[in-house]
Amino acid sequence: MYIAGAKAMPGRATIGLYNSYDPIKFHESHRRALARAGPLALAFDCNLTTFGFPYDKDLSTPIEIAQWVSTTTSIGESGAYLVELSQKGRFSCFDFPKKGFPPQLGEVVITTRKPSRDKSVSSQEVRSTLKSGRSVLLVFGLGPRGLPKEVFDMCDKHLDITGRGLSLETCTALGTVIGSLLGK
Repeated sequence: MYIAGAKAMPGRATIGLYNSYDPIKFHESHRRALARAGPLALAFDCNLTTFGFPYDKDLSTPIEIAQWVSTTTSIGESGAYLVELSQKGRFSCFDFPKKGFPPQLGEVVITTRKPSRDKSVSSQEVRSTLKSGRSVLLVFGLGPRGLPKEVFDMCDKHLDITGRGLSLETCTALGTVIGSLLGK
């Protein structure tokens, strides 16, 4: 799939979906976030990972998860883009981070409308990191509460894509952040 304006960067961006909904039961909101983030990751050459998603015990690999999601949604060509992403080895799943995010995913940048003044970074700074060949994990909190305080505390970089402290719905934020960092 090709998106006009998407450009390859030497460093890789990873979309990190952090479960702020329910740590025990998989909900429709989890499914929708995955189905919507998959095509976005594929289109802009990103990886996709989840943190703390309560997947069914019978689903043990990212490919199995993607295939299951594809049978339950019409989003993203009925989940085909998420399956393609997983078959390329670019979809992964992790438990909630206890002491920090997996270092192999890159420098962690949380997306928030309330960045700490001393941790705030601009989209230009994140783009520069990617252009320099370093990878970046962009963490998005799912749910009305967003990311918990301990995630804010463990991350040194905070990005407010609006620059004005405006709250964006999750899918709007995903598209805006990825488009502004990796688009034309």
